[in-house]
Amino acid sequence: MSETAPRLLIVEDDDNYRTTLARAMTRRAFEVRTAATPAEALSEGGDFEPEYVILDLNLSGQSGLNLITPLLERSPGARIVVLTGYASIQTTVAAMRLGACHYLPKPANITDIVQALTEDRIEIDSEVGSDQLSVRHLEWEYIQRKLAEHHGNISATAKALKMHRRTLQRKLAKKRPPAQDNFTE
Repeated sequence: MSETAPRLLIVEDDDNYRTTLARAMTRRAFEVRTAATPAEALSEGGDFEPEYVILDLNLSGQSGLNLITPLLERSPGARIVVLTGYASIQTTVAAMRLGACHYLPKPANITDIVQALTEDRIEIDSEVGSDQLSVRHLEWEYIQRKLAEHHGNISATAKALKMHRRTLQRKLAKKRPPAQDNFTE
């Protein structure tokens, strides 16, 4: 890869998604490295000194928000885009306060991702939080907020929620519920 190619670190625990995203970004002239875990991300982030980072919010039950500060310490000028299936206003605000430049809900197309990485203006999808949320979705959002407050520590989060740790782990392993329950008569 050319020395002038912008360096991009992709931190994503889903192997297929990470590989597909890396391939697509390489085609768009980025020099890409990937990481599946927070430890790999910090190692790659220090050695590679990325200009851009795509960071998944949920890394096998750990909060990707906890990586924003250490990644920016290793690469102070990096532009971080949080890409997640768990979009909420609370996590968007938290990501921005920590130094992320953008926050995109999955699924996001490559054009949107490149635009989020390279543009200076911040846009938050107006649909996020605009509809009445289902009870299951509200529970999911509350758990995610508590998890972020406890820096991804599942045991501390479970204790704060007065929930058994294994129950919390099961809930975190499930996909985000739909924002609205679709009931049919």
